[in-house]
Amino acid sequence: MTVETEKDWEGLRRIGRIVAAARDEMLRAAKPGMTTLELDAIGESALRRYGATPAPRKEYGFPGATCISVNDVAAHGIPGRRTLRPGDLVNVDVSAELDGYYADTGATTVLKGSDSERRRRLAECSRQALMAGIAEAKSGTKLNRIGRAIERAARSGGFAVIRNLAGHGVGRKLHEEPDGIVNYEDKRDARLLTNGVVLAIESFLSTGAEYVVEDPDGWTIRTPDRSLVAQFEHTVVVTGRGPVVLTV
Repeated sequence: MTVETEKDWEGLRRIGRIVAAARDEMLRAAKPGMTTLELDAIGESALRRYGATPAPRKEYGFPGATCISVNDVAAHGIPGRRTLRPGDLVNVDVSAELDGYYADTGATTVLKGSDSERRRRLAECSRQALMAGIAEAKSGTKLNRIGRAIERAARSGGFAVIRNLAGHGVGRKLHEEPDGIVNYEDKRDARLLTNGVVLAIESFLSTGAEYVVEDPDGWTIRTPDRSLVAQFEHTVVVTGRGPVVLTV
């Protein structure tokens, strides 16, 4: 969507704060010994407390309120009986709707464990790559500069980007145009960013694989070589003065 009124700004800011609060509550709660279903319940409770509706369930019938992806799962991990372990790389992806407005956010944390250092570097590089991509989100700029910035940050940290996952437009629905906000520079993409457009920008960094595959469950997306993935995501409004991040 494109922000056109003060009502749009207010609605987007409100739902942005809500999904960010749920994300952060889940990250603080994540610990070895709990199941991903228990972690999902914390996110759902937070969203409900603010009157928001989990977007994956509302839009697509996803079997959970949030997506929780662990280690080699890059996206759309289904909350369930999986027990978190020390050193796990845990991603929470939270999106929700309130009063007709949607926002989408995600972040990755590393649970304490003996093999945590490389995983922490991956997560931090992914966070930095996302912020580098967001910095390019100015009206009049080529959309593909976002992916170029993300990939450069990933390569400088010694990591790869997942090339078949991407960010997207958001606002009135969970997924809107522009789609295909990839994590690399697609030189064929001549689209320009326009003032007020709302984006969900995502970084997907990997310790190895550049492509992911879908599990037979029809949801879970993981690396075929079991390499690790860290995802970060913010909902952003493009303006002439630069990006406005709604999910800090």
